[in-house]
Amino acid sequence: MHDSDALRLGRAIHGDDRNPSTGRFDRQVTIDLPDLNGRHEILKVHAKKIALAEEVNLEHVARNTPGFSGADLANLLNEGALIAARYNKKVVEMQDIDEARDKISFGRERRKLMDEEDRKITAWHEAGHAIVSAVIDDKLLPVHKVTIIPRGQSLGSVSYIPSKDILNQSKRSMIDRMCSAMGGRAAEEIKFGDITSGASGDIRSATKIARSMVCDLGMSEMGPVAYGENQDHVFLGKEISRNQNYSEETARKIDKAIYDLVEGEHQRAVEILTDNRAALDTLAESLLEFETLEGKHVMEILETGSIQSPITHIKKEPEEPESSDTPPALQPNKKENKDDGSFGGEPAGVPA
Repeated sequence: MHDSDALRLGRAIHGDDRNPSTGRFDRQVTIDLPDLNGRHEILKVHAKKIALAEEVNLEHVARNTPGFSGADLANLLNEGALIAARYNKKVVEMQDIDEARDKISFGRERRKLMDEEDRKITAWHEAGHAIVSAVIDDKLLPVHKVTIIPRGQSLGSVSYIPSKDILNQSKRSMIDRMCSAMGGRAAEEIKFGDITSGASGDIRSATKIARSMVCDLGMSEMGPVAYGENQDHVFLGKEISRNQNYSEETARKIDKAIYDLVEGEHQRAVEILTDNRAALDTLAESLLEFETLEGKHVMEILETGSIQSPITHIKKEPEEPESSDTPPALQPNKKENKDDGSFGGEPAGVPA
């Protein structure tokens, strides 16, 4: 057998996908972002290089980082170590990793941005989101943290920690997301009798969900029909070139169905906050005092009327460490990693 024949035979056996005429690979390989199990395994690899506190639960970190790539997860732990180093800590604690996640996802803190009036409006706005979400009690997306510390373009935020990778969403889940999104605007109406531009992103989010339910998912009285192509991409002349394959009468029905969905959840959010007005005010006042609260504190306020658990979080940006030596938190983790990843294997999926 000649060498060329052996080469062709080897390619046939081993599945070589190179095009003999160009030398290029013709097969396209798509690599998805890691699922929950994948993120957990990646974190365990990178955690070996960092001194972690005993309290750090890598499974919890994996659940709280949907959509993170392997590089993002490595950056998360490194950033957490740098934050711990600025506090002269010997180990990286869970609050350091939470702070690193917020910094990567939303940007650096901008504490000097808001005056007292802005802080008050933001406190009630974010408290509205948190109370509505807690009352709805979405098991897939429970409240993780609520804060009025400005980051990036946001003056405050409510973050959620998925209980699993979300592969699909029910109609009820999408409706609840719209209600939660409208909670901030509803709280402003109830407390101040006025509204601000701070709810613009929430309104866009709720409208986008409603439009998808009506036009793409058949989750409205319009029935299981897809109306038009997805117009999420933006390009010059979009409105001129869009191909509307339904009548003007249908277009009016679509607009009304979208409005009814959003306005219905807006009114539902107002009712929830009105029924839980005391909890709304207590949470907002607590945010003005502590700036950041955990999901368990929100539930405690709803159930008992006050915060019961200790509040531990980073409140002020620390000074850079004076020593030029390698901080202890950045030194390799010499203790055995006890996080064995023993949790039920969930199917790979697309992050929420």
